[in-house]
Amino acid sequence: MTIRLYDTNARQIRDFAPLTAGCVSIYLCGATVQAAPHIGHIRSGLNFDIMRRWFAYRGYAVTFIRNVTDIDDKIITKSADQGRPWWAIGYENERAFNDGYTALGCLPPTYEPRATGHVPEMIEMMRGLIERGHAYEADGNVYFDVHSYPDYLQLSNQELDNLRQPGSEGETGKRDQRDFALWKSVKPGEPSWETPWGRGRPGWHLECSAMAHKYLGEAFDIHGGGLDLIFPHHENEIAQAKAYGDDFAQYWVHNAWVTMSGEKMSKSLGNSVLVSEMVKTWRPIVLRYYLGTPHYRSMIEYSEESLREAEQAFARIEGFAQRVVELAGGVVEPSSEVPPAFAEAMDDDLGVPQALAVVHTTVRQGNSALAADDKEAAVARLAEVRAMLGVLGLDPFAAHWTGAAEKGEDLHGVVDSLVRLVLDQRESARARKDWATADAIRDQLSQSGLAIEDSPQGPRWTLRS
Repeated sequence: MTIRLYDTNARQIRDFAPLTAGCVSIYLCGATVQAAPHIGHIRSGLNFDIMRRWFAYRGYAVTFIRNVTDIDDKIITKSADQGRPWWAIGYENERAFNDGYTALGCLPPTYEPRATGHVPEMIEMMRGLIERGHAYEADGNVYFDVHSYPDYLQLSNQELDNLRQPGSEGETGKRDQRDFALWKSVKPGEPSWETPWGRGRPGWHLECSAMAHKYLGEAFDIHGGGLDLIFPHHENEIAQAKAYGDDFAQYWVHNAWVTMSGEKMSKSLGNSVLVSEMVKTWRPIVLRYYLGTPHYRSMIEYSEESLREAEQAFARIEGFAQRVVELAGGVVEPSSEVPPAFAEAMDDDLGVPQALAVVHTTVRQGNSALAADDKEAAVARLAEVRAMLGVLGLDPFAAHWTGAAEKGEDLHGVVDSLVRLVLDQRESARARKDWATADAIRDQLSQSGLAIEDSPQGPRWTLRS
């Protein structure tokens, strides 16, 4: 058994060899909390949640770090525009991100450090870079000298002569316009921290290098994030960390975007779909299915039609699971192992689409067993399905999904009791062959948003999709 991952730096799929046997360390660039998350933001966290779950299934002890960027230009601009403290905006949106991750069933990170909590570590890294000749101070700013690091731009495969480095207002005193800011000097009204080079605030890239060093050490296994972070963010992280003396990440794994009309979903384009609004319309487990089942390196073109297709596909899985549980008369526990074809797909660069095909094949086999009244085979297939869905975070019987909203569960019980009374009346009408009354009751329930299915174990109801 060998897990294989596409390494952006190597531009090929590589066998995964951990730095420490039996352990895997992952650093994921998390939220920049200037606004609430759309589903494109949450996709990244979800993709790496599936990676984390698969490593855990394969027996690895996982350390998973997902940072929070709680200070940057956009947060400061919003603070000025709204007349609110920068930290209030950051904390409000940090909570919104965590609510989104939780709603879609992502496991909490091992640690979730904030940038502003690690200024001492940033100062230490800057001091080391200046001493080694890789950075310099100018006008209270501290810049990284890109010419001092020969392997600069290896990740993004660019030529330095063609580079145009993103910058911002106040970045004065650069020796070369391609040098990037490690630290930005204080401006009137902005938050700032004291350093040996004057008051100021962190550059975006420095924080991740410093936090990865603190929590994962000089070398760790996997660094993740969206494709849009390859340059400048991840390229500059590498330069800082390696020039400081760290081996840094051994594998670079990047997830693709959620797009709308062919464009990356983003707040600036005005085409974002907020998670907080989506969960009011779509069940969170369906959103997870929609965002988590395409391959992590494939773009997802957002549309309500594709979401509806995901809802219907997951409903087929749930329907099978519910029928088997009713037949078995109780919970069917997951198998201890997933089917070999599923494992083979997941080992091959987290091939979730191929793994999901195994899930649906197993569901079809289970439905055939149900049709043949083969209880033993049906139960065995559901056990396999639960094991596979557990890896994907989609097991409908998992505690997160069954107890996600206690009030909702309480209400479900009340509704179930009321619907059962009506269904009993319908069964009585059917027993006396009063088909008109039975059909009228069914139609009334349908108009109320309930779908009724007659089964050998009696009628069952579900909410209409």
